[in-house]
Amino acid sequence: MGKLFCLIGKSASGKDTIYRCLLDDASLNLKPVVTYTTRPKRSGESEGVEYHFTDEVQLESFRREGRVLEERIYHTVYGDWHYFTADDGQVILDEHSYIIITTPEALTGITAYYGRERVVPVYITLDDGERLERALKRERSQANPGYSEMCRRFLADEKDFSEENLAKAGVGEDSYFFNNELSVCLSQIGEMIRRYGLSED
Repeated sequence: MGKLFCLIGKSASGKDTIYRCLLDDASLNLKPVVTYTTRPKRSGESEGVEYHFTDEVQLESFRREGRVLEERIYHTVYGDWHYFTADDGQVILDEHSYIIITTPEALTGITAYYGRERVVPVYITLDDGERLERALKRERSQANPGYSEMCRRFLADEKDFSEENLAKAGVGEDSYFFNNELSVCLSQIGEMIRRYGLSED
């Protein structure tokens, strides 16, 4: 039986890099799950890699078909951005194990849909000062830096990743992985995934 490993972490905690590295580790035999967003692509992002970049028309179609597992809306300085996970045929847990980047709020919906026995939270955490430095460096590299939105995300993380919200989403202490050193963090997560057993193709 496959597992769905759910990577969560505050902005600039390194979860995108960790996600790519875990997918690139052939020994883990993980398949990606790509979620959806209505926000514009950032510099360096590609359709079907970081997200499926879509619009509210497609979102409404998924809603009508009952295929939205979870949905969030963020009121940004650029307008409302929707993020959601859809049952679009990507996940077949009877055959494979998967990895997805998500949020504590979304994790709750995903767990309710697939069942706690099949969903494994992986919380990537990092010192706030280090995260802020990384976020600023990333934003400076954008063609049109959005510093106001960067600050909004950073502050919103304090609420979204509160101990209460993490506990509600089923994130226990054994789900915490500190990304002070990438190679060590990757090794620890890899060991955890192997303990759960790897699905066969």
